[in-house]
Amino acid sequence: MKLIDSHCHLDNEKFQDDRDEVIEKIREQLEFAVNIGYDLKSSEESIKLAEEHDFIYAVTGIHPTDITGYNKEMEKAVEKMARHPKVLAVGEIGLDYHWMTESKERQQEIFRSQIEIAKRVGKPIVVHTRDAMHDTLEILKDYPEVTGILHCYPGSYESALEVMDNYYFGVGGVITFKNARKLVEAVREIPLEKLLVETDCPYLTPEPYRGKRNEPVYVEYVARKIAEIKGVDYEEVVKITNKNTKLAYKMIKG
Repeated sequence: MKLIDSHCHLDNEKFQDDRDEVIEKIREQLEFAVNIGYDLKSSEESIKLAEEHDFIYAVTGIHPTDITGYNKEMEKAVEKMARHPKVLAVGEIGLDYHWMTESKERQQEIFRSQIEIAKRVGKPIVVHTRDAMHDTLEILKDYPEVTGILHCYPGSYESALEVMDNYYFGVGGVITFKNARKLVEAVREIPLEKLLVETDCPYLTPEPYRGKRNEPVYVEYVARKIAEIKGVDYEEVVKITNKNTKLAYKMIKG
């Protein structure tokens, strides 16, 4: 059984010299991959990749560190892209209080704006949250009809419980790092039926390739680490996280 990479960035410039080879490895080794936009250009590139390859899907939206200049025209552009048949969700959107390119209030305003887009188009959201877990959860709770994924989940099991009915939790290469004790504890407690595997490539490369460029096929190391933490077979992690990804992106019904 082949894995799914639920979150990657194949349009990133770090793939410019060998993107075709990386994509070919996805075709051979994975069931499919989901390419995630973070601004208008990357969202357009995600759609282009999805149109060119039947084993790649897109997610389109504006990342919280890329919201400078966000206006009604950008909102309309995001909504138009979100309606594309191979776009699975609006994202990655959310809050980032680490880099703070815009104020907390402005970030929250635009996060809500893009959640409203997801409501209008009837698709889930992919959420980025960094140093902003409390505010992220409070905003998500204001939209009980919206579902989605907390990508590269940085929170605790207790925080996950607050939105577990509506959200899945993406786990990436960080789970393989020696200093990932908090994430390991969260993954141990969060039901496997609520976890997704991802790479966020080219970032967050798992061991044993840490320090090198990440690739979608390295999602295997994430899945194997989850199997180790959970004390279950690797094949079980593949089967359940694949199903979870399709449920989270509304590709199948639960």
